[in-house]
Amino acid sequence: MKKRVAILISGRGSNMTALIEAAKAHDYPAEIALVVSNRPDAAGLERARSSGIPTAVIDHTLFGSDRATFEQLLDKELRDHGIDLVCLAGFMRLLTPWFVNRWSGRMLNIHPSLLPQFKGLDTHRRALEAGVKRHGTTVHFVVPEMDAGPIVAQDSIAVHASDTEETLAVRVLELEHQIYPRALRAVAEGRTTV
Repeated sequence: MKKRVAILISGRGSNMTALIEAAKAHDYPAEIALVVSNRPDAAGLERARSSGIPTAVIDHTLFGSDRATFEQLLDKELRDHGIDLVCLAGFMRLLTPWFVNRWSGRMLNIHPSLLPQFKGLDTHRRALEAGVKRHGTTVHFVVPEMDAGPIVAQDSIAVHASDTEETLAVRVLELEHQIYPRALRAVAEGRTTV
């Protein structure tokens, strides 16, 4: 039985697309059953719809600082669709401990650095400023502390002397598109758990 996966997005959904493409394989252990965005204008919504995947929008701006109501509606949407696993893919909202704990061990995030290095934003700029020789991406289970959950998978590339934030971002994103489907497979097959 394939695991039912929801992908949460806020933008173009390039990692979402990589997961959708991977899930098309007959032997892939997960199906993308829902895509949810917190932004009505997220380009990834149309990509999901064109792949025949149900979508939902829960616009966080309608709730002001009331994160609890936003997350309760998000949780209800996931449960109404019988979701087993959640993948954050460019979802630009910090989730509260309440929501994270409800999905503990069943929610993944991809982050553009080799965690625990460079948690948070501007990872490529910070990597270049630090002069690291390798930079990459991490898929991890989500815990209440940002970018701190148990690591499922990591991969890296060499940092070139000529790299800019932009060139490094492009190369790391290509790596993300490879690693996220592999990590989701491992979790969906039960080979990786918290």
